[in-house]
Formats: sequence, structure tokens, C-alpha cells
Amino acid sequence: MWDAIVAQFVPPETDLPLAVSGLRLLVAGLLAGLVGIEREIHAKPAGLRTHILVALAACLFTLVAFDAVAAAGAGNAEVIRSDPIRVIQAVTAGMAFLAAGAIIHSGGSVHGLTTGASLWMVGGIGMSSGTGRLSLAVLVTAMTLVVLLLLRMVDAWMERRRNRNRQ
Repeated sequence: MWDAIVAQFVPPETDLPLAVSGLRLLVAGLLAGLVGIEREIHAKPAGLRTHILVALAACLFTLVAFDAVAAAGAGNAEVIRSDPIRVIQAVTAGMAFLAAGAIIHSGGSVHGLTTGASLWMVGGIGMSSGTGRLSLAVLVTAMTLVVLLLLRMVDAWMERRRNRNRQ
């Protein structure tokens, strides 16, 4: 019985090495943390922990999907059918659900759109990390931070101009 229990913690041969999976999860969490810090600094509803958790979940689902595809390719009878596109659809639907929850419509104004978009983005960063496309995940994180940080200044400048024109 003890051997059966221990065997549950030994990855099947189709798995990526644990160190590789760990690295991908770590990168997803760190990159999402950068986005989450920006949201946290500006006191947005979804901050550091939420962004990290979304990216980790997306990365994990991607890693599990890759394992399922590898197991199916190895002729594993337990895996009847695997389709990584379905995993991508399921993960993006889950991220969209979370993002929609961050959006509030009240009194003719809408709040939380950028937070919702950033949650969706870190899900993509997590999926990219899960597939091993770490350079793409880093690039998209940098672009996301440019949008969130630099374009915030552009928004403020445009708002000042609008206010001056109204007076």
C-alpha cells in the first residue's frame, strides 16, 4: 500500500520534469506579480495576489493539458481524447468570468475595465509560460506594464486638456 501512495507523487514518464514545470509556474507568478503590483499601487480591486493566482492557474492548466496530450500520444488508454485548444478555451472563459466580475456599471459610468483586462492578460501570460514561451511572456508583461504605467500619464494629460477646454 505504501508503494501505491508514493507512486502517486512520482510523475508519469509523459510529464515534463518537475523542475521545468516549477520554473514555468515561477515565471508566470513573478510576471503576473509585476502587473499585480501596479494594480495594487493604484488601489484597484484586483491586486497582487489575484493576478498571481490567475497566472498560476492558467499556467497549471496549460501544463496539465500538455501532459494529457503527451499521455494520449504515448498510447495511454486512460486518456481517451485530448484537445489543447479546448483547454485554452476553458482557461480563457474562466479568466473572462473573473475579469467580468471586476467590472462595475453604476450610475451611467463603468469602472474596472482595465483591471478586468489586466486579469485576462495575466491569464495569457500564465498560459504562455505554461507552454514554455517564456520570452513571449516576458515581452507581453513588458508591453502590459507600458500600457498600465505610461499610458496612465497620457490619460491624465488628456483629462487635463479636456478640463481646460471645458472652462
